[in-house]
Amino acid sequence: MRIAANRLTLSPGGSHTMAKTNFQYEKRQRELEKKRKAEEKAQKKLATKHRPADEQSADEAGYETTETDITTPE
Repeated sequence: MRIAANRLTLSPGGSHTMAKTNFQYEKRQRELEKKRKAEEKAQKKLATKHRPADEQSADEAGYETTETDITTPE
């Protein structure tokens, strides 16, 4: 007899046995997580590639650029 809710099975002798781990599901979840992280990394890399040079140099210097930091020729 199978009980779907908690995945316990009864063997012919009537004793309960533990449910098997679904390794394929766990592996798929790890693969999806890797894929999500890779996509985030690619998006971040793409975003930094298309930023103006002033903002990139500010990030490399270790501080954030604000509106007052950027000087415009008048």
